[in-house]
Amino acid sequence: MKRLSFACVLLGLLAVWVVPLRAATAAATPAVADKSPASPIAHAVSTVTGIAISPLLGTGAYGAYQYFSAKTPEEKAKLPWYAQMTFWMPALLIVGACAAKDSLGAVLPPGMKKPLDVLEIVENKATGLVAAGAVVPFTMDTMSKMITSYHVAHPALHPTGLATIASIDWSWLLNILTIPLGIAIFAVVWMASHAINVLILLSPWGAIDAALKGARTALLGLITLTATLNPWLSAALSLVVILVAWLVAGWAFRLTIFGSIFSWDFFTVRKHRFTPAERENKLFSSAGLTKDGVPVRTYGRLVHEPENGKLIFVYKPWLILAERSVTVSLKGPSVGKGLFFSTVRDGDRTAFILPPRYRDHEEAFARIYHLEGGVQDAGLLKAWGSLKELFGGSAAKAQVG
Repeated sequence: MKRLSFACVLLGLLAVWVVPLRAATAAATPAVADKSPASPIAHAVSTVTGIAISPLLGTGAYGAYQYFSAKTPEEKAKLPWYAQMTFWMPALLIVGACAAKDSLGAVLPPGMKKPLDVLEIVENKATGLVAAGAVVPFTMDTMSKMITSYHVAHPALHPTGLATIASIDWSWLLNILTIPLGIAIFAVVWMASHAINVLILLSPWGAIDAALKGARTALLGLITLTATLNPWLSAALSLVVILVAWLVAGWAFRLTIFGSIFSWDFFTVRKHRFTPAERENKLFSSAGLTKDGVPVRTYGRLVHEPENGKLIFVYKPWLILAERSVTVSLKGPSVGKGLFFSTVRDGDRTAFILPPRYRDHEEAFARIYHLEGGVQDAGLLKAWGSLKELFGGSAAKAQVG
């Protein structure tokens, strides 16, 4: 087990550094020189997809690529802020620290790294917003200028009488069309990639965390490697990634909302400013409602109708569509109190997931919804209670008393 954990740490760290270094040195050894007017499109698609997969790693690697591609100090001084060493070097160091955290998580108890997982979710959202607002538009603008400059430099490509029109710089018009498209592509791929961070947050095993992060880094490395060999091959792979991301967009969106609310509640310690309402409370659905057509981790309200004793889950698909409701029937319901968040149990199954704001309010929640099973320790908290009982802790003393 120790050898496997050491191997995970080593491979994780190598993956983090090999990808950006490969990208940074790509300009020195191009395998294919494609001068066609469509080549900038292939490069732009690959770049946007790669940055969306891992914004901090992608932006840092892309910045390092541009930095090492600049041949003179004057050219380096004109590079955008993300291509300056003051940005991409710290960015890659942070990525390395995150990789070490996930790799070492294979041998650490889950509770010791969960706060760092939450912090990484916040970092991924922040860098995603920065990349979407700055790096992606700059990339699409560069593509537009390369396309228009090619047509200006080759007037013979245009029919007689249109050469004058073609000589005009139409890059601003292309930007109007391509920048929104680039941001849309980035958003779809980023959501699918960000879902991995949320899955790491939910996972109780560090080895799974390292595997998920390693798979994502390997995909980014594959796109980077194919871009240096053949930009069209990289673009084709990027299109496959975009298609898959589009197909899982709903699943990724729900995970993104879950991670956002979880992170907000955790870092703002919202539980100290929160009291469960007497009639309805916001939470996430689980597998127990899939038979009623409610996807897992749908955010909605659990309404208690004391006049008839019914429980109704009310939600809006994509948070903006028409409201829907489902009557909830629970058998042997209880609240499973976890170390970081709690759940509503339907017998042995999880019916709902409570955000961290409900931590320490489980008794009030069980009373409001008349959950006959009350509150029971679950997950890591249950394991810790069993461990204390095994070694004569408070649980054992209570039984003796």
